[in-house]
Amino acid sequence: MNTQEMMRILDGIARERNVEKSLLIADLEAAMVSACRKYFGTLDAEEFSCTVDPLTGEIQLFRYDEPLEISPEDFGRIAAQTFKQVMIQRFRDDERQSLMEEFAGRQGELVTGTAQRYDRGALVVQVDRAECVMLRSEQIPGEQFMPGDRVRAFVLDVKDMGAQVKIYLSRAHPDFIKYLFEVEVPEVLDRTIEIKAIAREAGYRTKMAVSSIDSKVDAVGACVGIRGSRIKTIVEELNGEKIDIVRWNESSQILIANALKPAEVNEISLCFELGRATVVVRDDQLSLAIGKRGQNVRLGARLTGWDVDILTPEEFTKGLTILSETLTQIEGVTEDKVDRLAALGMITVFDIEEIGAEVLETELELTPEVAAQAVELCAAKAVVVAEIQAREKEEAAAKRAEEESAAAAILSGDVNPADNPEAAAAAILGGAIAAPASEEATEEAVVDEAATKEAENRASDILGG
Repeated sequence: MNTQEMMRILDGIARERNVEKSLLIADLEAAMVSACRKYFGTLDAEEFSCTVDPLTGEIQLFRYDEPLEISPEDFGRIAAQTFKQVMIQRFRDDERQSLMEEFAGRQGELVTGTAQRYDRGALVVQVDRAECVMLRSEQIPGEQFMPGDRVRAFVLDVKDMGAQVKIYLSRAHPDFIKYLFEVEVPEVLDRTIEIKAIAREAGYRTKMAVSSIDSKVDAVGACVGIRGSRIKTIVEELNGEKIDIVRWNESSQILIANALKPAEVNEISLCFELGRATVVVRDDQLSLAIGKRGQNVRLGARLTGWDVDILTPEEFTKGLTILSETLTQIEGVTEDKVDRLAALGMITVFDIEEIGAEVLETELELTPEVAAQAVELCAAKAVVVAEIQAREKEEAAAKRAEEESAAAAILSGDVNPADNPEAAAAAILGGAIAAPASEEATEEAVVDEAATKEAENRASDILGG
């Protein structure tokens, strides 16, 4: 038996698989003992032992601690097959343990690998000597890699599945953005600039709040870089995903205003009881504050940790007026107390219904009976307001559909603009098409009037009670 060749093979395996050579020698000894037991047909686990010299590779076999005058060449085919199977299994276990230890320590790190293939939607990436998996949910939507492409990702999780180690990567996780900034912005890496919060919709937009511990370092400017050089590199890595960097502030009101940029905010009212921030913006800033498909306000809410509600000044005033008219019907509830509720962020009858009587007792110093009466009255009014809002929403949707239909008919040539100048103007300018009131609309008005009357009667009963 060529022991020197055997030791060179063990050295090569140890280097390639990152496994300690001493473990491989121990595996070799265990496999040799298994082969001896198979050769002699014994079940006694303590009968045989083996030692392998780590320098020369010389193998010594013992039976009950007495030297055994037999060499591995004397083993038959079955014993040799047993040796091979045990050796392969032990080597795989050592390699799996080595992978587990290595990547468990790299969890949360940024790694670079090579795309191999797609398996049922999951991307298989070769990172060093390990095959890692990026599930579909952890991929950036619309992003595709070809075999051999370089892939930079974030080590999300490492799991021991028994027979193998599963290493999961992610490019959609918010922390992926954080580690990209650590690579591109030295101030983030040395913690001069701290990333306080990240909200992300992978492939579309990310909002990130940053602060600096050094007053001389502009946190936002450092992350953007000269003429956007630093952030441009990150955006290219993310295939054009938009990144908004905002300045962190301990004041929730200032932070929310920063998070909703580029929209300009007029006023912010915080309700700690509901965890909600009511943001008032001008009509021309409403669509900007909400963003495409609500993305701007949604990310702003995640970034700040507040449930953000966007209102125009008219909507804000209307909600407050209805609340005031409802509560001031109750004896002992004055405008000053309603103003106190508004200062606490409770601006609609829905808010009073949600917070309950206990808060009113504490904040407005009302008796339990009056507080319960206020909640009941607001709940009755909330039903009417909800019906009105639902109807207005349906009317707006029908109006919008009518305008779109008229515009499509004119643009397709089915309708002559001269025959219907109002429709043509609405199609071009996006204006409203005046339509005569229908019987259904008249019936809805009667129903609304009846619902309002019923709510007023119920309010009178409550107040009278």
